[in-house]
Amino acid sequence: MITVKEIRQQFLNFFEAKGHKIVPSAPIVNQNDPTLMFINSGMAQFKDYFLGNETPSSNRIADTQKCLRVSGKHNDLEDVGRDSYHQTMFEMLGNWSFGDYFKEEAIEWAWELLTKVYKMDEERLYVTVFGGDEEDGVPFDDEAEKLWLKWVNKDKVLRFGKKENFWEMGAQGPCGPCSEIHIDIRSDAERAKVDGKTLVNKDHPQVIEIWNLVFMQFNRLADKSLVTLSSKCIDTGMGLERVCMVMQGKTSNYDTDVFSPFISLIEKESGIKYKGSYSADAKEDIAMRVIADHLRAVSMVIADGQQPSNTGAGYVVRRILRRAVRYYYSFLHIKTPFIYKLLPTLADMFEEVFPEVKAQMQHISNTIKGEEEAFLRTLERGLKLFADLKVKNGQINGDDAFTLFDTFGFPYDLTCLLAEEKGWTVDETAFNAALAQQKARSQKDALKDVSDWVELLSDSSVEFVGYSDSESKSKVVKYRKVIAKNIEMYQIVLNKTPFYAEAGGQVGDTGLLWFGKEKIPVTDTKKENNLIVHWVKKLPANIDHEVVAQINTEKRQLTENNHSVAHLAHAALRQVLGAHVQQKGSFVSSDKMRFDFSHPKKMTLDEIRKVEEIVNAKIRANISLKEENNVPVAQAKKAGAMMLFGEKYGESVRVITFEEGFSKELCGGCHVKSTGQIGVFKIVIESAIAAGIRRIEALTAESAEVYIQNELAALFEARSLLKNPKNLGKSIQDLLDSNKKLKKEIEKMAVLEAQIAKEGLKKAIVKIGDVHFLGIITTIVSKDGIKQLSSDLMKEIKNLVLVLGAKNKDKAILTVAVDTNVVKNYNLNAGNIIKTISKEIQGGGGGQPTYAMAGGKNPAGLNNAIAAVKQIVEEVVLVL
Repeated sequence: MITVKEIRQQFLNFFEAKGHKIVPSAPIVNQNDPTLMFINSGMAQFKDYFLGNETPSSNRIADTQKCLRVSGKHNDLEDVGRDSYHQTMFEMLGNWSFGDYFKEEAIEWAWELLTKVYKMDEERLYVTVFGGDEEDGVPFDDEAEKLWLKWVNKDKVLRFGKKENFWEMGAQGPCGPCSEIHIDIRSDAERAKVDGKTLVNKDHPQVIEIWNLVFMQFNRLADKSLVTLSSKCIDTGMGLERVCMVMQGKTSNYDTDVFSPFISLIEKESGIKYKGSYSADAKEDIAMRVIADHLRAVSMVIADGQQPSNTGAGYVVRRILRRAVRYYYSFLHIKTPFIYKLLPTLADMFEEVFPEVKAQMQHISNTIKGEEEAFLRTLERGLKLFADLKVKNGQINGDDAFTLFDTFGFPYDLTCLLAEEKGWTVDETAFNAALAQQKARSQKDALKDVSDWVELLSDSSVEFVGYSDSESKSKVVKYRKVIAKNIEMYQIVLNKTPFYAEAGGQVGDTGLLWFGKEKIPVTDTKKENNLIVHWVKKLPANIDHEVVAQINTEKRQLTENNHSVAHLAHAALRQVLGAHVQQKGSFVSSDKMRFDFSHPKKMTLDEIRKVEEIVNAKIRANISLKEENNVPVAQAKKAGAMMLFGEKYGESVRVITFEEGFSKELCGGCHVKSTGQIGVFKIVIESAIAAGIRRIEALTAESAEVYIQNELAALFEARSLLKNPKNLGKSIQDLLDSNKKLKKEIEKMAVLEAQIAKEGLKKAIVKIGDVHFLGIITTIVSKDGIKQLSSDLMKEIKNLVLVLGAKNKDKAILTVAVDTNVVKNYNLNAGNIIKTISKEIQGGGGGQPTYAMAGGKNPAGLNNAIAAVKQIVEEVVLVL
């Protein structure tokens, strides 16, 4: 049987023989394009070529691209595992022409590869063409149809509309009509009963699209209109996993050697046999497919530098991984981390095509295992919270289910599953309403209205001169208006600029644009589709005027300090901790340097000190910057330059060296001319941000000096307060020990105080129905004393609702305790009660159903608060 590796290589060999340059996949985490979080198609990395922002190294290119479809328009996440062909991460085989060949060659070569190289049965293949669209004013693609008829019978060429045969990347951007190639892999008996052409584009699991040939000739603008691209291009995409299914004679992607090794390992781990069922009830099979798919997705994204987090791309990674954990926890009865154990098999599978997985296997494994452990704890906590949910008439409140999901991360479908096991239901309408409200809030926060570019110069090329110059004379190439969160801003692109656009962890420059005597402040500079975009709050009166662009030099110099010291720190960390240290993220601004790196444990104080010593020694040595531009990437790699996983490098790169043999990295950022400019380096924070990932935050120059002076001043003050002891550390420890001893004495006093007060308070208890109520102002003001008194009273008196008020100087304290039986029988909740009555003391508070506290600034309101609780109890108990 032909393997996935052989199928992939045959594709690349075929197009290389047709004069195509084979290029590596771009990182799956997208860069410099705010319209796209992840690469979701083969053409995404070539978008700038279609838009004319960049010139390709070859007019003919082919590759296999890592893709992810889990958000936005192209979102396959919830279908994964339920059918035979949807995936989150997939490989897109593709060939491209940038102003070279067009429809004729694309169609001829596609047919040749499928029928002559892959030897697919021509009788099983169907092709579709664009049938035209009146609204867009784009006619039927008769050219493509005529070309197909040279190779395919007429009854196998089908016309479809815009939905099926007009490819668009998003709401805006390159697009065009397309031809899809579909294959019917049903049995001969099934094909004899139903003609395959009637099942094309009908979501039949065995009549599927395998290749899409896009004839890229338009650009969709913000107003939905289409403009013709400067040159016609070809963009094709063929899903490798689907081709494997066809070539290996399978009826499911998950039965191919792309996924079967993982499913076998999952069978072994779970002790459950995979049956290959696609029934909605086949939860075990669905779970295995979900895990096999999601392992690939999260591993690729982490390998390309994206850590799981609670926002943006990091949240998507976490969501995918948690979905896999939820499935094995719920349906495979696995209660300990195990997805990370599958990683060695994945690394071996991708070693030749995506070597970054094997190169970072330990880091990826640690990250996945840490996330699994964290979410399993969330699931255990969620089960306890589920047990405390209110159930009325056999139904769980939808708002409560949403709180479990939104606040505690407990999956909604797991809540439904647990409810079903107990014979309950969940109010899905209320849950969906709460979810819709949350989405509406998020969409409102993220709302962004982007106008079309107004072009002033026909030549859209942009020159960055900021490595050497802080000022330039320029012209506006184009501009547009952007409205985000009801704030109106403008974006300006200049033909020449010293402004550095945010990239590689370095913040964008700020400064001024002078249009004659009119001054326009630049608030930020960002990169978008490789354009340097200057953000301003208003446009000048005469935008055609020559522009003098000036960066904020003081801010830039401080940023350069922090960027250069990040390189020095990276090298020092590798010296002190080991060669396993790899950069996993950074942030450099005028204020500070933040550096994330792979390392399994907390740095010791001695290790931090050694890193500081090495870096400061290099600063004092005043090492000159060695900057090399346009170095072939292979040459830079051979010279030992550090290359970061997840970065997209061109064929030529910029190499930054601070002392040969110490620090040599590929970098496009701004740096000091010599290290002495940095002044001094001081690490102020060392912390963990994820499993196997540490972070240091550091200061340089004047900021570091101020920090050190403040720390010394605090140390001097501490010495003075302790009468200048010889051993400051011992004196502080003695003080802490003494304080701990005194606290224990206070706790004993609180217990005694509560015991004395308790007997007197019992006399004030009144009965309301079968509930005992005690509301009184006590002289006890310590938190421990109040808590002890409440605990003692609740233990001795059944069905008690307790309200204690206390005055501490000019502050008011309220405590509410409710017996568990009263909570259950009368739905009286201490946390809710305290929120209601705390307004009487002009304060606030909260707590659990059985115990809650509040503080306020109005002791005069204590009696009213106590009376309010009594009224609440009477209204509930006496009515019921």
